[in-house]
Amino acid sequence: MFRGHAYRTLDSKGRLILPPEFREVVFSSDSDGRLMLTNLDGCVVGYPYLEWIELEKSFYEINLLNRRLRDFQRFFFSGAKEVVMDKQGRILLPPHLRKYAKLKKDVVLAGVGNKFEIWDQEQFESQITKVEDDFDAIMDDLYQNGYQIKI
Repeated sequence: MFRGHAYRTLDSKGRLILPPEFREVVFSSDSDGRLMLTNLDGCVVGYPYLEWIELEKSFYEINLLNRRLRDFQRFFFSGAKEVVMDKQGRILLPPHLRKYAKLKKDVVLAGVGNKFEIWDQEQFESQITKVEDDFDAIMDDLYQNGYQIKI
C-alpha cells in the first residue's frame, strides 16, 4: 500500500527517483519493477503493473453505451504508458504525461492506497489547502456514504 508523500525533483530527462517505501511496494507486488502511469485529476497516477491489470479487467463491466463512460475510458487508457524502474529506483515520465500534469521541476509523490500520484508541487499544495478548507464537509460526505472513521 502506498502511503505518505515525498518531495522530489525531475532531472533534465524527465526521470524521477521513487521514495524507498514506494519502491518496496512496487517490488513486493510481483510487478518486477514495472509500473503503469496514466493521467487523472490533473496529475500522473502510477499503478504497480499487476494492480493495473486488475483495474483494466474492472472496465470490462462498464456500460459502453454511456458516452461519458466511453470518453473517460478513452482518456484514461490512451494516456497510459508502461515504465520500468531502473536500479537506482528511477522512472522516466513520458513527455505527454509531464505536459498533462504541468510537471515542472519540483514534484510531490503522494501515496493513495493501491496507487501513487505525481503532482506539480504548487498544485499539490493547492489541493491540500482545498481539502483542509473543506474538511468538515468532506467528513460529512464520508459519513453520509456509510464510512465510520474513528480518528
